[in-house]
Amino acid sequence: MRFQKKITDLLGLSVLAVFASSASPAQSIRIPPHEKTVFKNGLTVLLLEKHGVPIVSFDAIVKTGAAADPAGQEGLASMAAGLLRKGTKTRTAQQFSADLDYIGGSFGANAGGDFTTISAEFLTKDLSRGLELFSDAVLHPTFPQGEADKLLAQSLDAVKGAKDDPQQVLGLYYNGYLYGARPYGWPDGGDEVSLKHINRDAILKFYETYYAPGNTILAVAGEFNAAELRKRLEEVLGVWPVKTIPAVTIPVTAPVKGKRLLLIDKPDATQTYFAFGNIGTTVNDPDRVAIRVVNTVFGGRFTSLLNEALRVESGLTYGAQSSFDLRKAPGTFGIYSFTRNETTVQAIDLALQVLQKLHNEGLTPEQLASAKSYIKGQFPPSIETSSQLARRIAQNEFYGLDDNEVNQLEAHIDAVTPEIAKQVIQKHFPADDLVFVLIGKASAVTHAVQKYAEKQDARAVAEPGFWPPPTGKK
Repeated sequence: MRFQKKITDLLGLSVLAVFASSASPAQSIRIPPHEKTVFKNGLTVLLLEKHGVPIVSFDAIVKTGAAADPAGQEGLASMAAGLLRKGTKTRTAQQFSADLDYIGGSFGANAGGDFTTISAEFLTKDLSRGLELFSDAVLHPTFPQGEADKLLAQSLDAVKGAKDDPQQVLGLYYNGYLYGARPYGWPDGGDEVSLKHINRDAILKFYETYYAPGNTILAVAGEFNAAELRKRLEEVLGVWPVKTIPAVTIPVTAPVKGKRLLLIDKPDATQTYFAFGNIGTTVNDPDRVAIRVVNTVFGGRFTSLLNEALRVESGLTYGAQSSFDLRKAPGTFGIYSFTRNETTVQAIDLALQVLQKLHNEGLTPEQLASAKSYIKGQFPPSIETSSQLARRIAQNEFYGLDDNEVNQLEAHIDAVTPEIAKQVIQKHFPADDLVFVLIGKASAVTHAVQKYAEKQDARAVAEPGFWPPPTGKK
């Protein structure tokens, strides 16, 4: 079971290497050629040959994720993914692990809001054996009762443990407060309430409903012969039975109007962790590259405006960042940081001032040039390995993007002008309509933070779940 981790992880900025201080020279960025085939049973297969390192990486996307979890059983998709390797028709969990370890391979699965990812990696010499293991887990899981009970118990303990560290759960509370009882509002891995309502039968039903070839994209990248692998994949995965998949609609949540604030009381907290922002935009937004450039300057790297103001110049925090969570439906935009209890208002005020300055002044050509060089320098390492390439082309296929998303990235970056940046700031960086979520010692900050919103809600971190707030006040 996975939780949103520390504040630096909330950004999704692994590609940008937040703590790098300089960028490499600009270079040509391109996705290597690859082929697409759709098998008769509907399975979409993407094959990308990458020679030089004898490794083959699999990245499969089941086009259904946590957004399909039934109300009251949030975490169901995550449980199904986590149990794929915990017993099949021919192997126990221990046997699967032993066979995987014997060839030095890896296998993992995880459910996000939009889709479920199943990844594996093997040496080229072990490709046949690796494919057999991969297909066994995907096509023939049995979800043993004992393994299901164990994973559910472990996941429940993980939820309770995560709440001891506000950094791990700030994003979950923020999403819950923004979206409420909608798919993007509930935790992908479930909570203390929902996990108790999940059982082995429900997990099996989820698998039988949504795991099907016509609902799956398989990307394979690495050292192999595409023609030979395509034939072998069709032999192994082409027998996966066809089935009709029910549609899953992810509702579009409109941005919040006005200001709202949720304070989660953690009585022993010496620091306040805070997030504020609003509903953002989608992964397909035409402004996505310009948003990335602007956010790099604003809060997307160590030398960003936010981090310079809150960490370097004022010493109020060890880190302040901003991010857009781009998804199939509009995800969140958030500003994240933490500070001592006694400087909570000072830190939030300063972050708001930096945001307002962004709106008032926009960005200079020099700031844009720096961000452009930074992104161009930091992006190439994100598409170097076979696993990175498999993941990239699989997700592009899922979201309806093509290779130009990478191949024309430099041109799209260069096209961002101060005028375009100003338009993006006004459209995508909320300044007046803001939602605040704070985790801290309520007795120390409640009165001080009342000025941020007329509509305020409160709850205790010890209370189960992450949404909706159980108590409220005007």
